[in-house]
Amino acid sequence: MPTEKSKSIGLLALAELSPYEEKAGEEYMNDDQLGHFKKILFAWRDQLRKEVDRTVHHMQDEAANFPDPVDRAAQEEEFSLELRTRDRERKLIKKIEKTLKRIEEDDFGFCDSCGIEIGIKRLEARPTADLCIDCKTMAEIKEKQLQG
Repeated sequence: MPTEKSKSIGLLALAELSPYEEKAGEEYMNDDQLGHFKKILFAWRDQLRKEVDRTVHHMQDEAANFPDPVDRAAQEEEFSLELRTRDRERKLIKKIEKTLKRIEEDDFGFCDSCGIEIGIKRLEARPTADLCIDCKTMAEIKEKQLQG
């Protein structure tokens, strides 16, 4: 299972970027930092869109009417799994679009709950994050308590 660090490196590598190096006295979420995250988000979104297109073409090419019910069921199961994955990716694309809109509105990088800075490293690991690590931890604890 990938760790947060490898996931972050994956997104940075996808955007062909290295981790952002903060300069001394640099203002949080300045134009350089926002540009860095825009590049990451655009690259991620484009990669997800390519996967969605690839799946559509794959399913059209592979669609066959197998006479054997077992073969037909196996193909339907494979398509079902791919469609479920693509549905999650479409939701992620919407979240990326929402994050890009937040960048344009100058509302990116701050916790929705408490308003503090989320942090460059956390945002590189999860660019769509809208809660700081403390608020996210508390939300997860509350969610577990409500589930039982």
